[in-house]
Amino acid sequence: MTKILVVDDEKNICRTVGMVLTGEDYDVETTQDGQEGLKIIADDDVDVVLLDVQLGNMSGLDMLETIRKDPNAPEIIMMSGHAMLTDAVNATRLGAFDFLEKPLDRERLLLSVRNAVERRFLTQKVKSLEDTDARYCGMIGDSPAMQKIRRAVSVVAPTKGRVLILGESGVGKDLVARSIHALSDRAKRSFVKVNCSAIPSELIESELFGHEKGSFTGASVNKKGLFEMANGGTIFLDEIGDMSLAAQAKVLRVLQNGEYMKVGAEKLSYVDVRVIAATNKDLKKAVADGTFREDLYFRLNVVPIEVPPLRDRLEDVPLLTNVFLSQIAGEYGRAPLAVNDRAMALLCKYDFPGNIRELHNLCERFVILCQEIVTPADLPEDIQALEHCTPTPDPTLSGAEPPKPKVSLPHVVLPSLSQSVDNDPLQQLADVKPGTMTLRAFRDMAEHAFIQVTLNAMGQNVSRAAEVLGVERTNLHKKIKKFESNAPDAEDDET
Repeated sequence: MTKILVVDDEKNICRTVGMVLTGEDYDVETTQDGQEGLKIIADDDVDVVLLDVQLGNMSGLDMLETIRKDPNAPEIIMMSGHAMLTDAVNATRLGAFDFLEKPLDRERLLLSVRNAVERRFLTQKVKSLEDTDARYCGMIGDSPAMQKIRRAVSVVAPTKGRVLILGESGVGKDLVARSIHALSDRAKRSFVKVNCSAIPSELIESELFGHEKGSFTGASVNKKGLFEMANGGTIFLDEIGDMSLAAQAKVLRVLQNGEYMKVGAEKLSYVDVRVIAATNKDLKKAVADGTFREDLYFRLNVVPIEVPPLRDRLEDVPLLTNVFLSQIAGEYGRAPLAVNDRAMALLCKYDFPGNIRELHNLCERFVILCQEIVTPADLPEDIQALEHCTPTPDPTLSGAEPPKPKVSLPHVVLPSLSQSVDNDPLQQLADVKPGTMTLRAFRDMAEHAFIQVTLNAMGQNVSRAAEVLGVERTNLHKKIKKFESNAPDAEDDET
């Protein structure tokens, strides 16, 4: 459970806030002493701290500053019954997540805590990914698609197999190539990237294989080629679909036996390099059109890895956004920004035609133009417009009554969404008799039932169900997993 610590020298505030948050399934601890609060934070894994500005034995702002020195510090929400603008400014400067005025409004309190918990979750997720996946060279994401790519990379990297990375422009094909190199036995040798589309066709042979002095006008010195620079390591031929046929023939020769000829040279040279290639083009079609050599295609396509566009893994958008905002803010010497729920929900609906590169550029725009919180008003107009879009009806349901879901809902243990019996879950709610369960158990049962029937009505499409329910896709995923984890022998349903 999420752990919340309330630090306030007023006993009534501690009791009231504790009751409100406990009713929302948070694990709440309270204290009226600042020093004791610091000890609890040091000894326990606290996620969010609700902290009074004026404590009896110390300043809440001093306590805030002390807590924020820990790199794994919890999110902190400041409270004050005598709020001054300077206090709010100082609290924000010291790293407070939010500032609430007393008397506390229940809905405002719960909203602030929910947002702080969400930010804490994302921060820890980002840190976990950065710590455990540093070897994957920034391939951030925990979606099934990204997990599949990381598995493929970990399998192919230790081998000598050539890899062809496929995907649209901006999806991060170069990160996959760097990860393969970093996890290979060539990691300590050179990784050389070649952008085949950026080198003029008349110069690409010289760039790839080098030239001898005097071999052509302007060749005043001997020059090493990129293959020679990568000797013993890895060469990454990005956008190889744009390479000329003449250069393709030379690359094929290197792949066959490691031989190449410098421009103007009279003898062959030899290299030992691992070749990784990438393209955003359909090479099979290019082969059919005669613009790409079939023999080279088969030489390169030993292990294909397809990188999906961002629109196919929108569940990774919150993580990517937080990583980019943190990195870019550091580069600009600014404090990291937060993205409010509505803005993040809209980002998670957007198709991102420019893929990861577009999201990164958007985050840089936020860092430059926004102050503290990114709101829907800060988003481009085409993303803002998604807020007013209604979900597209499922054509398979048009003109027909939606089939009734067949799902079991016992009173205490909630089953996974994949189970089914002959009972309507909503009907089961009506059949519940007083005294058979607690209010909390009934509330969980009702929430689970409504999620189930909505998912079934939307054809098990989580994104569309989230729109209909008015919640973020990531939150809906968490709720589904929560209910499934309570079921005996529940399987992970990635619907």
